[in-house]
Amino acid sequence: MPIKSYLAYAITGKKEDLMKALLSLGQCEVVPAENEDILAVVTETPNDAEDELLKEQIEALDSLKLLSLVSGFNTPQN
Repeated sequence: MPIKSYLAYAITGKKEDLMKALLSLGQCEVVPAENEDILAVVTETPNDAEDELLKEQIEALDSLKLLSLVSGFNTPQN
């Protein structure tokens, strides 16, 4: 089960739009920075294929300026 954390940089003035878009995708938890157009995003997907699809969906958001992977790991399912 891939779990990854990202910093998502919003286009100036689009932080709220980005947060709403990320939450609408599901499989994401979002924590906004208080003083910048940055969001901490944690994703959890059941497998690598869905993880890649989710990343592509995030990268396609109009309000996203930059997505930076902070940490990621994959826990094997028993």
